[in-house]
Amino acid sequence: MLFIDSAGVAHAAVDPAHPPRIVCLVPSITELLCDLGLASWLVGRTGFCIHPAETVRTIAKVGGTKDVNTKKIRSLAPTHLIVNIDENEKPTVDALAQFIPHVVVTHPLAPVDNLALYRMLGGIFGCSERAEALCTQFEAAAAALGAGRPQRVLYCIWKDPWMTVSADTYIARMLARIDWVQVAVPGSVQRYPAFDWSDQLNDGIDLVLLSSEPYRFSEAHADSLERQIGKPVLLVDGEMLSWYGSRAIAGMRYLEQLRREA
Repeated sequence: MLFIDSAGVAHAAVDPAHPPRIVCLVPSITELLCDLGLASWLVGRTGFCIHPAETVRTIAKVGGTKDVNTKKIRSLAPTHLIVNIDENEKPTVDALAQFIPHVVVTHPLAPVDNLALYRMLGGIFGCSERAEALCTQFEAAAAALGAGRPQRVLYCIWKDPWMTVSADTYIARMLARIDWVQVAVPGSVQRYPAFDWSDQLNDGIDLVLLSSEPYRFSEAHADSLERQIGKPVLLVDGEMLSWYGSRAIAGMRYLEQLRREA
């Protein structure tokens, strides 16, 4: 049986008699691989792959998600590379593909895409039972979500310049599960647009969300911005809202918490 990745490439299941050597350049998927029981096959990860902390501590770092150490990766002799369309740069992936036989491309765009992600990786790496267990957990957490009160939100990921997300992102589709609609930045078609605060933008917002990552927004930022724009501002856990993989199960539960608090 073959398993199709987000680039349309078919991958065969690995032969357990010849254990794969995996380098993962996607933090949330490094965590997923560990939760699938594949930590012993992971030989390389980024410095942002921080979960589960005790497990990844012994796995070699190979740089960031965009600035990898190609020489170090080559020295690890990986058989499989796992990347993501949003998080990793194509020229880097193309260069690594010159000496890594199997490049698995991921691109979840909505929470439900986690089910296919679990099953694809479970199929390739021979842990389909664990993958199905995660599917069951995810579906139960998603089904437990209550109906939210509709809110027009602006989810901020960066400051200086201010940046947000478009509706065509995993984050926006997570928020939509509780009827929080990500507003569009006037005049922008970017998936992660920069913006300036303006009366026009403010008038279309009910709630501003400041993410804890990639920019480390704090309660002080939230308090200052709330005074500046006169709208409610909430600090939110960026990992829970932007990390797909196994963390999305906890992310569903976090959404329910946000829905209740709001």
